[in-house]
Amino acid sequence: MTEIPQTPAESPPAAPAPIPVDQLQFSLPPVHDDPAEERRYRKRRLAGALRLFAGFGYEEGVSGHISARDPEFEDCYWVNPFGVPFAHVTAGTLVLVNGDGQVVEGRHHVNQAAFAVHAQVHRARPDVVAVAHTHSVHGRALAALGELIEPYTQEACAFFEDHALFDAYTGVVVDAEEGRRIAAALGAYKAVILRNHGLLTVGDSVDAAAWWFIAMERCAQVQLAARAAGKPVLIDRRDAVATHDQLGSDLVAWINYQPLWHQISESEPELLS
Repeated sequence: MTEIPQTPAESPPAAPAPIPVDQLQFSLPPVHDDPAEERRYRKRRLAGALRLFAGFGYEEGVSGHISARDPEFEDCYWVNPFGVPFAHVTAGTLVLVNGDGQVVEGRHHVNQAAFAVHAQVHRARPDVVAVAHTHSVHGRALAALGELIEPYTQEACAFFEDHALFDAYTGVVVDAEEGRRIAAALGAYKAVILRNHGLLTVGDSVDAAAWWFIAMERCAQVQLAARAAGKPVLIDRRDAVATHDQLGSDLVAWINYQPLWHQISESEPELLS
């Protein structure tokens, strides 16, 4: 009998070597030494956030604002121009407003009623760079119920024991005292639900404030849908606190926002001008 020669078994290919972590791309918020460069950066991010809000349908006539603290001039804030559609805003069309609502740079008016709130929040919270408030649909629906965001989902835990309810409605805010009451209700939190009005969020960057608003609006939508469908199951407090510790920082918000920033800045580069 003829023996059939045995072919040696081939060794499996070696797994690729892992790439060192320090060679992988990972964005972190930039640090600016020059106030002019930081101002340019904040204005561009503000214009981008407004355009994203337009795409998400958060605009309601001339209502709604996102404001950003100027890095150099005390008690001055960049904000979207009154009457200009969010989708048309560019960095160059933003207006600079002082804490009394007076335009000090730019060619447009500012919504005085809305800015009465923004100015007081900025003054009460020197740690806050940006404030976002618009009349989004699901935020208003939740506000009409006078309820907080419940920990029904992982994303909702970012707001767990980190937002408040301003449990009053006195019409359109037109005076500083009402703005101060809203700022007091916000306290040290990242967001406040204005009863019968809508949502307001803050952050240590434009990106963070915008992300918290987007996330809170979605949480409101999920909460309303879950309640309509049945009886939602709450995440227990211990797990909600732990999840908040993981997801609730402004740095995490900034990181989550970056895909949206890349999307809008690449698809609509004119916003940068």
